[in-house]
This record gives sequence, structure tokens and C-alpha cells, in this order.
Amino acid sequence: MSNANPNPEMPESESDAKPLFEAVITPHRSLSARGFLAVMSLIAGVSFVSGLVFWMIGAWPIVGFFGLDVALIWYAFRANYRAARVRETVSLTHDTLSIERTDTRGRRRRVQMNPYWARLEAERDEEFGMLGLSVVSHGTSERVGDWLSPHEREAFGKALAKALHDARNTIPAH
Repeated sequence: MSNANPNPEMPESESDAKPLFEAVITPHRSLSARGFLAVMSLIAGVSFVSGLVFWMIGAWPIVGFFGLDVALIWYAFRANYRAARVRETVSLTHDTLSIERTDTRGRRRRVQMNPYWARLEAERDEEFGMLGLSVVSHGTSERVGDWLSPHEREAFGKALAKALHDARNTIPAH
């Protein structure tokens, strides 16, 4: 018996269905790898020159503290980049709204909801805009887009609301 799908127009499973909406949300990091190298080179250079000056005036124990400063700054940047590996994927098909989060260690947590029952709830502030966005269904609430700015979260919320509307009001093509 063959494993081929007898009807290539119809997906074999829900996971094979083309999403109506898909977004991958990651925390913003403004410093690129090249920028990190430039900043660390500058810090190391300044620390080396300063350490050399202290060495020449006889305060040689100070040199170790300059090296420690560079190591601590490097470690802080590396921890920041490791934290940037987190991501959130929101995917919507006619049958499923899926929210998957990947933490810094690569562990994944997935929540699935029926798009016909899912609704969006926004937490707003007059001064700052949209502070939070949650998808709610059957007593379950999942926050989405926490790494986005209020303006980006507003745009994401509108796009997701439109996609939910479309999923509810269109007939899936088979």
C-alpha cells in the first residue's frame, strides 16, 4: 500500500494545511554581530590603554580590574543575545489557532484553540497605547506579542483580528 495522498489538492492533515495567517515574533535586538564586535573592540582597546597607563605609573593591580570589566561586559552581551533566541509563532488555519513559544533553551510550548471561539482582548492605556494583547477561548487566555512595541502590537492585533474574521467567514477550499 502506498503512502501517497490520493487527492493532492486536499492536505493529508491539518499541519499540512496552508496557514491563513502566520507570524513569528522575536524580541528586537538593535546591535548586530558586527556592531557587537565593534563595541567590544572599542571597550577592550580603551581598557587596554587605560590599564597600560596604570601599569606604567606603578598601579599594576588595577590592570586586572580593567580585564574583569571587559569580561563582565562581554558576558552581559552574550546573555542578552542568548535571551534573544526566544520566539513566538502564531499560526491560523480554518481549524486551529496555534500559539507556540520557544524559550532560550529551545523548549517549545504550544497552545491550540478553535478559531471560531477565539477572541482578542486588548489592554490599553490612553497615554501609551496597547499594553497587552491576549487570545481568549473557553476560559483560557494566552498573551501574544509581548515583545512588540505598543504600535506594533496594535498592527499585529488588527491583522490577527482580520485573519480570525476571515477564518470564521470563509469556506475552506478542498
